[in-house]
Amino acid sequence: MDDAEDIFNGYARDPEVTRFLPWTPHSSLADTRAFLRECLDHWHGKSRFPWTMTLGPDGFSIGMIELRLLGHMGDVGYVLSRAHWGKGFMTEALTAVVDATLELDGVYRVSAVCDVENLASARVMEKAGMQREGVLRRFLQHSAVSAEPRDAYCYAKIR
Repeated sequence: MDDAEDIFNGYARDPEVTRFLPWTPHSSLADTRAFLRECLDHWHGKSRFPWTMTLGPDGFSIGMIELRLLGHMGDVGYVLSRAHWGKGFMTEALTAVVDATLELDGVYRVSAVCDVENLASARVMEKAGMQREGVLRRFLQHSAVSAEPRDAYCYAKIR
C-alpha cells in the first residue's frame, strides 16, 4: 500500500501506458489503493502473484508484473511507467519470472499475450526468450483502443 502514490502518479493514470491494458486509467488515488488491496488478496489465494517493480535505494515503484498459475501453466501480464520504457527493465523482470516459473514442479508452460499493435511488448517477450505461437483472433478488449475485441499475439516458453 505504500506504493500507491508512486503507482498512481507513475503509470496507473497514464492513458498512454494503459492503452493496451484490460483496465482503464485510474481516476483517483482511491482507485489505485483498491487495486492494491485486490493484489494483496490474490497473494492469499496463491494463484495470482503480482509484484511491484521498484527502482533505486528508496524503492520507487516503476511498474508491476503478475504471474497467474493455471494448473500446469503460468500466464504473465505486466505494466511499466512510460519514463522507464526502452531501458530493459521489463525484459529483465519478465525473463526472471518466466524462468523461475518454469522451475516450479508441474509447470511446463508460461505464456503472455499482447495486442498486435503493441510491438514494444511483443519485443519484450521475444527478448525474454518467449516464442510467438500465433494470433488469437478478437481476443483482447481495450476500451481505449476499440469497443470491439482485438487480435493478440500469443507468446510462450515451455520446458
